[in-house]
This record gives sequence, C-alpha cells and structure tokens, in this order.
Amino acid sequence: MRSQWSLLVLVLGSLVLVRAAAADETKARVTIDAGRDAIEFRVGKALVGRYHMAPSVAKPYFWPLNAPGGLAVTRAWPMVKDEPGTQTDHPHQKSAWFCHGDVIPEGIELKARIKGVAGVDFWSEAKGHGKIVCTKVGKPTHRRGQSKDHAQVTTQNEWQTADGQKILDETRTIHLYDLDGAYLLVLDIDLDASVCPITFGDTKEGSMGVRVRTSMTEDKGKGRLSNADQQSGERAIWGRKSAWCDYSGPVALSNEPGTKMAGITLFDDPDNSSPACWHSRGYGLMAANPFGRTHAGFSGAKDRKELVKLNKGEHLKLRYGILLHTGDVKEGKVAEKYDRFRKLKAENEG
Repeated sequence: MRSQWSLLVLVLGSLVLVRAAAADETKARVTIDAGRDAIEFRVGKALVGRYHMAPSVAKPYFWPLNAPGGLAVTRAWPMVKDEPGTQTDHPHQKSAWFCHGDVIPEGIELKARIKGVAGVDFWSEAKGHGKIVCTKVGKPTHRRGQSKDHAQVTTQNEWQTADGQKILDETRTIHLYDLDGAYLLVLDIDLDASVCPITFGDTKEGSMGVRVRTSMTEDKGKGRLSNADQQSGERAIWGRKSAWCDYSGPVALSNEPGTKMAGITLFDDPDNSSPACWHSRGYGLMAANPFGRTHAGFSGAKDRKELVKLNKGEHLKLRYGILLHTGDVKEGKVAEKYDRFRKLKAENEG
C-alpha cells in the first residue's frame, strides 16, 4: 500500500512540475517582429506599438502605442481619417517620433528651404521638408534576465534633404521592456556627422515627440501634463528643463463603453550631453528638445548660449524612454519607473 501511495505522490508531483513548466512557457514574453515596412513590439500577445519606416513616410514613427490593457494613448489621425472627436491639426505630429526642425549642413547648398528655417526641416511636412529614410533593419534580439524581460532591434537611417541628398547618418536602437505592469520603449540614438559638419538650429520644433489622443489633452479633454519637479499644466512646464514629462488622461475602452485612466511619459536620460527643455502643449503635444535655446523661447536654456554642433566625423548620442502606463502619474508610479529606466542602461552595459 505504501508503495502505491509513493507512486501516486510521484505522479502528482510530476504533474505539478509539468504544469508549472507549461505556465512558465506561456508567461508574457517581450518580442519584436521586424517586417519590410514596419516593426511590431509585443508583450505576450499584446501589441505595445508598431514602428513605421516605409519609404513613403517622411520620418519613422510609432503608431499605435498602447498602455497595458490595449489602451491606445496616442492620436490616430492622420493615419486614421474618420475617428470621431479627434483633432486634425499638425498632420506631421504622427503619434511618436524623433527628429529636429532645423538641421544645418555646413558646405552643402540647399535647393529647397522652408521659411524661417536656416537648414533642413525634419519636423514639419511642408513643401521642402527633409526626410529620415530607414535604410537597414537588423535582426531583433531577445534578452531575458532576473530583473528584465528585454528585446531590441537596431535600425540605420539617413537624414536627407528634400531632393534626397544625405547630410547625416543615424543608428537607432529601439528596446522594449516589460516593467511590472507598464511598458517601456527606449531609443538609443547615435547621430553621425558622416558627410559634413552639422549644426542643430535653435528652434522649439523638436525633437523626441509624442501626440496624445484628444481625450487626454488639457485643452479638449480631461488630461494633465506633469513633470519630474511636481509641476503640472502647460504654463508651468513649457520651455523648462525636467527629467521627464507625463501626459495622463481618460482613454476609451476598445470593447466596452466607458474610459480608463492611462498615460504616456517621455524620459530624458541624465547622461545626455544637452538636457531637454520641454516643448509640451495643452493641445496634446509633448516633446523633449535638447537643441532649442533663447530663440526657441525656452527659459530652461538661459544658461546655454552655444548651439549643438558636430564636426565632420563626430557623433552625438542621445537616449530617451517612452513609458506606457495605466492610471495617472502617481498611480502609474512614473517616478519609480524613471529610476528603473536609468538602471536598465547600466545593466545593459554591464
């Protein structure tokens, strides 16, 4: 009888181990799927974001961007033309992107110019704008560890004039992390003045930007801008330096009536050589700008007179995070997630 009980215990124990192993196999896992024209970022089956880099786009951009639970936090227009109640201003503000509004290539004659821009305008899409062209997408890699579930992909971009002349090379590595109930995208940006000396002009139109959906805005919705210094609202935040800036507000549920609070935060890495001032607006724009100075009107840049310049062959490295969270800035534990953002860099380099 004892031998039968022992056998039964062994069998039950084996079943528990098998089920535990199966549960571990189906655990949410960070993945990146790179296609010809777009890259998809997922945690388990949930779509975190889609990165568009087809030859037809003016610059690569993320859309959609979803907080956990499938809560879409960025504006769908102009990619979706008929979404009711959506603002239809600033068509160049496509969900989330990185660029700058005045990039001046020394020694290159520009055949097309936009009024008020000394160099090439990569921010707007007015006639004569530049293009950021993705020329190569590397193989995505996955890295799983004790403190992170992490995947990354590296892309190569050319910053080109309106007539297709390259003035700048860029290596852009995009990371995705699953952060305990929030998603974090990190952009490691390496700008290479491979063609000529480059000056980044003094304009507010830059650089790491997002455009939130209308319901989350301060002007038309019930959302709120907040920063790392416990300031809130456009008037308190615009043009000032801060480690991060958050936009939180109500988001419509996709499969049922009602809304749920969610938010998107931009993190500025403290090791960036030029700290960002915030071009953040009540109508829904939020952008970290490391290049604007007094002409841009940034009060946070009064101590910085020199423009950011690269000699030919020099590199500028920048790092930004995009946090997608549920709840408002406090419920989303944004300050804690910023600390994680900083530590993840050291872990990856270690």
